[in-house]
Amino acid sequence: MPNNHYHHLVFGDDALARQRDNGSYVAYGAQMERGDDGPQELSDRELLMISRADQFCLATVTPNGWPYLQYRSGPAGFVHHDPASGKLRFVDLPGNNQFVTLGNLAADDRLAMFFVDYPRRIRLKVFGRGTVLQRGEARAIEITVEAFDWNCSRSIIPRYDRAYLKELSLAHQKAADEREAGLHAEIARLRARVAELEAGK
Repeated sequence: MPNNHYHHLVFGDDALARQRDNGSYVAYGAQMERGDDGPQELSDRELLMISRADQFCLATVTPNGWPYLQYRSGPAGFVHHDPASGKLRFVDLPGNNQFVTLGNLAADDRLAMFFVDYPRRIRLKVFGRGTVLQRGEARAIEITVEAFDWNCSRSIIPRYDRAYLKELSLAHQKAADEREAGLHAEIARLRARVAELEAGK
């Protein structure tokens, strides 16, 4: 039975009513008919997605209750996972010095991370609680994961960067080389068989 913590975090009465009217309640809202399972643990699937990410959107809550969305990026793997604690962490580089995200987390530690893999057309939402770690001028945000959810790929427009195209090209070349090696082996086998038949005449 899937963990239902995400459902308890995000579905309100109106959403549940609309699901009932729409016919999607059995797939979603019905998960809330039992008690909250509590925080989810990231599996290898989520960790692979996060380790490949070179960008994501970060949402926090302002003191006035408004959602605040920012963009974070870095080399693939810049969001780290600590296997011992299960927490995520990324270095928070200096920006425009408004410090809105940091101020939001100081008042309300809830956040959401939204990852999109455009070439593969997959996306992942991660809900958690963020802590700002400050050492001198170096700063990082550490996230205790609460829940996550995978979204469908229907609305994702695929985009391809150079790294992905290179990866795709290498994969195609490897497959072509393997096919060629197989054909050469088959030709050698057939020639050997022909030689055997001719020798037996």
